[in-house]
Amino acid sequence: MQISVQSYAGYRAEERPRSFTLDGHAYEVREILDRWFGPDHSYFKVRADDGNTYLLTYDLDADVWTLCYGR
Repeated sequence: MQISVQSYAGYRAEERPRSFTLDGHAYEVREILDRWFGPDHSYFKVRADDGNTYLLTYDLDADVWTLCYGR
């Protein structure tokens, strides 16, 4: 599911998500629980301000964020 993500862009583009919008509702990222990098994607397991955990994926080539799961 494609989502809108506001991120902190450090020396690497789109370094980490700060907040995201899903189904018209804005969520603030309170904590990055885990992160890992593949050859063409970055993955972020985050806890949002609603207390739920989400896995956000950033496609480096397409410059697109997606939601893999949320609970």
